[in-house]
Amino acid sequence: MNLIEKIRIIPDFPEEGISFKDITTLLQDKDSYKYTVDKLVEICKDWNPDFIVGPEARGFVIGAPLAYGLGVGFVPVRKPGKLPADTEQFEYDLEYGKDVLEIHRDAIKPGQRIIIADDLLATGGTALATAKLVEKLGGIVVGIVFVIELSYLNGREKLSEYKVETLVQYEE
Repeated sequence: MNLIEKIRIIPDFPEEGISFKDITTLLQDKDSYKYTVDKLVEICKDWNPDFIVGPEARGFVIGAPLAYGLGVGFVPVRKPGKLPADTEQFEYDLEYGKDVLEIHRDAIKPGQRIIIADDLLATGGTALATAKLVEKLGGIVVGIVFVIELSYLNGREKLSEYKVETLVQYEE
């Protein structure tokens, strides 16, 4: 199946010069969504994870079904103030500022094997921040998977210490 045909491109969103890759069209197509999750399960099955961790919000729609397919639990990573129990935070740099992600302190125990799943690898900042949160709790990041990679933004370089797999690559 050609997933690129299922991804809608929206020019000049969220600002001029950006070519936004919209996966909502892929998610709406039941066969494409199932194929995407099945391919990610195939990639990840030998990594033997204890949990899938997905950053808000599209990491939820990729990570939760991946966790189900692998028969493991799912841990959400959210923006500040969204999780009800005690959290651990990680602040990271954006192109124009900073952002913060949080995870429940009791979500991961030392030594547990974690796969991070998200929809898109751009600059790698969110995935790296998520990995650092997992590691703060003692988890071991055994891999990071994405549906889409914008290879021209070199996010893979920022994640060079991790195993990274993607289903679709855009060169520009």
